[in-house]
Amino acid sequence: MIRRLLAVWHARNLEFLRDRSTLIFTLVVPIAIVVGMSIVFGGPPRPLFKVGVLTATTLDAEHHPFLAERRYIDFVSEKDDAAAMHAVARNQLDLLIDLRRVPVRYWVNPDSPKGYIIEKLLLQSDPQARREPVRGQAVRYVDWLFPGILGMNMMFSCLFGVGYVVLRYRKSGFLKRLHATPLTAFEFLSAQVLSRLGLTLLVTTILYVGVGAIIHFVSAGSLALLLLVAVLGALSMIAFGLIIAARFSSEELVGGLLNFLTWPMMLLSGIWFSLEGSPRWIRLLAQLFPLTHVLDAARAVTLDGAGMRTIGPDLAYLALTTLVFLGLGAWSFRWRV
Repeated sequence: MIRRLLAVWHARNLEFLRDRSTLIFTLVVPIAIVVGMSIVFGGPPRPLFKVGVLTATTLDAEHHPFLAERRYIDFVSEKDDAAAMHAVARNQLDLLIDLRRVPVRYWVNPDSPKGYIIEKLLLQSDPQARREPVRGQAVRYVDWLFPGILGMNMMFSCLFGVGYVVLRYRKSGFLKRLHATPLTAFEFLSAQVLSRLGLTLLVTTILYVGVGAIIHFVSAGSLALLLLVAVLGALSMIAFGLIIAARFSSEELVGGLLNFLTWPMMLLSGIWFSLEGSPRWIRLLAQLFPLTHVLDAARAVTLDGAGMRTIGPDLAYLALTTLVFLGLGAWSFRWRV
């Protein structure tokens, strides 16, 4: 019994070690993720709060005691009063302070936990600061977060749902049999995209209706427009996953590549927190991911009631990436192992 067990154990080890692409990827990806995250989130301690500052001159900021507390607070200079107040209402800024008058004024979202804490810190350093009502409807954090959770669920369903299915077809020989038919790679991949699209939209709709009935989240915009965002976003991410599934036949390699795609999107697409105030290069990097455009468009529709003109660039990017990814997947598709 032990000899048979050791024989299988030895054979499996050799199989893994001889698959050079998987072996290299297994060693390289963790290092790449650690190095990448250390670049993005490394350096000095990250600020816990984001505070917008309205000033007439830099001298105003230098003489206010609250702005001396810079260790865990990121102070962002704001030029547009209305846009800054909107950011506070949408939980993109924890607090907005106006140093152009005495006593100073400030705006805070009453439903924001971080806003509550930073307000206490402000009043401790300047008890005369006067609170002003936030213009527009203040949005709860759960209202802002809910589109991110749905988007994350769509991302996993689209990438892994297609990647492993096509991989299983290839390893079982099903694709080899299909190759003997008149079916083209583009037709096969398009069918996989449409199938996964239907399942993803069904699950997302159930979650949207079910969770919405429990927490009663804000939904100010058109449901038809929100559905369009979901359709284009799902298509783009499904086609993205097909690029991986179209070529490789190793489960370890496909799993590693899919994880390599999902982790940056989870951290930089704004699922859990806003990138407001982050370095410009991080925000530019985030714009490369389809999930970023899905969440930006979905939040604009649900929280602000945005129309087609506002989210048009996001929809155009999702449509373009869908065509590019699907074309690349069809071009690199391999029927056999």
